[in-house]
Amino acid sequence: MTGDSTDGVDLELDGRGLVCPQPVIELARHLADVPVGGVLAIVATDPAARVDVAAWCRMTGQEFLGEDPAADGAPRYRVRRVT
Repeated sequence: MTGDSTDGVDLELDGRGLVCPQPVIELARHLADVPVGGVLAIVATDPAARVDVAAWCRMTGQEFLGEDPAADGAPRYRVRRVT
């Protein structure tokens, strides 16, 4: 887990190698670790994460900010904590 304020992410989780539903479970476990309005990101190599993270955001009322590449090129999914 790292934080890098230069890209607006308050907390980044490493979910490489985790399979569905673990990346979403990790997001849920760490949501309270960022303040309301803060951004939580997870780097996840499981292809299902692309759909799962967005669906989790809709179901929980969080804001899905999209996908961008992590430093190693792995997909990174960003979520703004709303509640």
